[in-house]
Amino acid sequence: MRKRNESVTVEHERAAAAPAPLDKGCSLRHSLRLPAAAAATGMKRQLGRRYGLWFRLRKLIIWLLGVYIAIPFLVKLCPAIQAKLVFLNFVRVPYFIDLKRPQDQGLNHTCNYYLQPEEDVTIGVWHTVPAALWKNARGKDQLWFEDALGSSHPVILYLHGNAGTRGGDHRVELYKVLSSLGYHVVTFDYRGWGDSIGSPSERGMTYDALHVFDWIKARSGDNPVYIWGHSLGTGVATNLVRRLCERETPPDALILESPFTNIREEARSHPFSIYRYFPGFDWFFLDPITTSGIKFANDENVKYISCSLLILHAEDDPVVPFHLGKKLYNIAATSRSFRDYKVQFVPFHTDLGYRHKYIYRSPELPRILR
Repeated sequence: MRKRNESVTVEHERAAAAPAPLDKGCSLRHSLRLPAAAAATGMKRQLGRRYGLWFRLRKLIIWLLGVYIAIPFLVKLCPAIQAKLVFLNFVRVPYFIDLKRPQDQGLNHTCNYYLQPEEDVTIGVWHTVPAALWKNARGKDQLWFEDALGSSHPVILYLHGNAGTRGGDHRVELYKVLSSLGYHVVTFDYRGWGDSIGSPSERGMTYDALHVFDWIKARSGDNPVYIWGHSLGTGVATNLVRRLCERETPPDALILESPFTNIREEARSHPFSIYRYFPGFDWFFLDPITTSGIKFANDENVKYISCSLLILHAEDDPVVPFHLGKKLYNIAATSRSFRDYKVQFVPFHTDLGYRHKYIYRSPELPRILR
């Protein structure tokens, strides 16, 4: 009896341990198919994500290509856009400075003026006195600064380049250097720049410079007056000096820092011009500049200038290529208008790292100016 019960128990355990018969609809077979189905679903999702990413990337590329192609046509139809890109007067760097307070930029011996070259045009002017007058300049008013121009110190009229204001960092550092060397430094923002009122144009910028020059000469007596132009300011400087020479009132010297030959060659050579190899580049981009009345033809102006000329250019200049400054020098050196005057070109080696706007750091600058 006991053996019978034991055999029944063993058979029952074997039956429980034995696998149940598998039919077509059983859950076990269904569960065996789940990993394969899940893998297929995951693969589909992964492919879907890749396809979605590629679709968005392709859409972005097409959109950027469309913008790239549309911009030349937009510039051609609206030449004012190209003029804005030449002047960049809407870029005010550094931001949030009060141009009425040059002392905030470390110019404690500088006075802020406002002059009016034309009706509805007002320009902001800074006048920094030489180092010998720093102590006397403290707390003085505009009248004292104007009278100081008659002291026995030469005057430099500085014409800055595009973008920024007369309070730009590298410009302020140059004022300090020139002041320490014994110069009055008078600089201003053209109409449309900084806090100056008016619309920018090449003619207007040149007239503003002429007005400030005459204002200086009316107060400086027989003291030498030099004109210093930087970058786009070299175009204003040669425009100005050509007019002064034509009316037989030339300055004592002209200094061009990082100059170009003319605005078309500068735009064509500018390293930031991503369209220089675009078909019809001249027609799309350069002709609108000319249509806007912007030429800044330094190469033509130097043929009519009769005063000493000094050109300063860094070999590693990334904005105005060095070869344009050298080309301008070659044109000036062979011009008949300079046959009785000194023309000098001073290059600064790439290793010095002066680039487009740091020539003021050169320890050789005092000797060069002397």
